[in-house]
Amino acid sequence: MAIKSSNSFLAVALAIASLSFPVSVKADTVNARCDVFPKGQDRATSSGKCTFSQRQGAVSIQLENGRSYDLQPVGNRPGNYRDQNGNAAYRQAGMGDRGQIYRLATESIFVYWDTASSGQNSGNTNGSTAARRQPEVGTSVPQLSDLVGARAGQAENTVKQRGYRWVKSDDSGYSYWLEGETNYCVTIKTDQGRYQSIIYTGGPVDCQN
Repeated sequence: MAIKSSNSFLAVALAIASLSFPVSVKADTVNARCDVFPKGQDRATSSGKCTFSQRQGAVSIQLENGRSYDLQPVGNRPGNYRDQNGNAAYRQAGMGDRGQIYRLATESIFVYWDTASSGQNSGNTNGSTAARRQPEVGTSVPQLSDLVGARAGQAENTVKQRGYRWVKSDDSGYSYWLEGETNYCVTIKTDQGRYQSIIYTGGPVDCQN
């Protein structure tokens, strides 16, 4: 009788394990939206649905057009990778809980957890930011984070092309911009002719003349 009970328990355990296994495999794969920008460009060459997977530190991004990116972690510093071609890549902060940014040798990939959010090939990676909560003061602006360190004179046109409107500048090196659809105030700090920081500083009232 004891042997029969033991066998029954084992059968149940194996059945549960067989059901739970595929769930655990899929648990770290999510649907997302991805914008892919050639390095140094402000217009996406690909924008649409994608899947994002992360297993034991390795990252896989699969675009709906069939293209995929496989990033393997390198060293002890989180966010450093090698892509499938052996080139260096890294994950950049700046999007908070809205998604992640990956900088590759020749491309940048913006991964949005909100599948309705996308720049739609416009170069303005705001997506549907108008419906989002206003970012906290001091939060970096992901749509412009690649311009930190750029020469101000050259980068200014790029800022405008991405949907930002200049409002004013002051003598301390700060310029104030309104962000496209959202009307959030963005402050750019310039030092020695280069952009040092690009952050949100509130709503439109904070950019008033």
